[in-house]
Amino acid sequence: MSLKTTSDTIPQDPESQLEVLKRGTIDIVGEEELLEKLRRSCRENMPLRVKLGLDPTAPDIHIGNAIPIHKLRKFQELGHQAVLIIGDYTAMVGDPAGVNKTRPMLSREEVMANAGTYLQQARKILDLSRTEIVYNSQWFEKMGFSEILRLASKMTVARMLERDDFSKRYAARIPISLHEFLYPLMQGYDSVMVRSGVELGGTDQLFNLLVGRDLQRDFGQEPQVALTTPLLEGIDGNKKMSKSLGNYIGIIEEPAQIFGKAMSIRDELMKKYFVLATDLDDERIAELLSPDIHPRQAKAELAKAIVRRYWGEEAAEQAAQEFDKVFKAHELPEEIPEVVVPRGELKDGKLWIVRLLVLAGFASSNSEARRLIAQGGVYIFPYSGVKLLRPRFPEAEAHQYRVTDPNDEIPIAPVVAPQILKVGPRRFARVVVKD
Repeated sequence: MSLKTTSDTIPQDPESQLEVLKRGTIDIVGEEELLEKLRRSCRENMPLRVKLGLDPTAPDIHIGNAIPIHKLRKFQELGHQAVLIIGDYTAMVGDPAGVNKTRPMLSREEVMANAGTYLQQARKILDLSRTEIVYNSQWFEKMGFSEILRLASKMTVARMLERDDFSKRYAARIPISLHEFLYPLMQGYDSVMVRSGVELGGTDQLFNLLVGRDLQRDFGQEPQVALTTPLLEGIDGNKKMSKSLGNYIGIIEEPAQIFGKAMSIRDELMKKYFVLATDLDDERIAELLSPDIHPRQAKAELAKAIVRRYWGEEAAEQAAQEFDKVFKAHELPEEIPEVVVPRGELKDGKLWIVRLLVLAGFASSNSEARRLIAQGGVYIFPYSGVKLLRPRFPEAEAHQYRVTDPNDEIPIAPVVAPQILKVGPRRFARVVVKD
């Protein structure tokens, strides 16, 4: 479906719009209200204002937190006005949803650095030329303390403790900082300031979205409809997708990396990934998940569909071919990037494995490198042009060393054969030493 650019192209069938928008949702608080808003939108030729807030608390967007962005894109395709709020103020507080302790407050500099990358990545999903982009610092940094007090008076402690994560922490005597109580109010006040007709968010955002409805009533506005989308489990199948847990697929990762990660998704999660992380229609999904299709073939189609969504058809086909080459033929990729180790980094011809992972760009910090090693996917082996055996085969251990100790010192002096660093099933780097 191509993007619509003017309000007069809104389809004149509100019921059909609603059916399109309901796909892949959990809650629509005010579904009848939404239908009436759609009907009025068509009658008056006036697009709905659909709000999504993004807090740039990390530099990257993964396919889990991209789900509500795609829902915003769907509203945009139907001709409605996408309002993207960059929460440069709310990000400093940090949304307490789903956490059992107070988040550390981010600095203004950290937030703004992340915000820049968010917009670059959001461009892969939204038509930013047709998106109203607003930073909530525009109103929060102008508020005096008296205005903050008036806003705080709109909410009781009892109402805040209705929120599941707050009530659990309170019952367990886990501290709740007062600024965390402000977060739902801040998000709700965003809705007042942009006069949103619909607000989108993950299902863990429902409380915050409902606060927005309440505040809009208090400020004499028509309350927004709250529409939530599911949370997506990570590729490990256990917990919610999260960069800190290492179980994520980033939307700006290389196509081969996305494809390989998608191939590790558990079979029982394939349908959820198909619905939430691809553009395939229900008929095609049902066909791929039928008993006539082998699960591995279905998963390969899933992986291609995820890559296609962010990188296009050609990249998806190339990623599939590369995966087959490495995992079916057990060969090394044709192109292996080079990581240069300065000779001065070596000590007795060896280098700390954590440092090597950081130099190779496979980890952004020592702590992230240690996590990769703990997950069991870091290997070192000599590069001789021979076929790569899968690490789970016993004979693979004859030429491939699995790193399990983050304190390991790896021999990579020039007198040793060139080495290949392998992280996970699909990331490779050829280690060379230079002055």
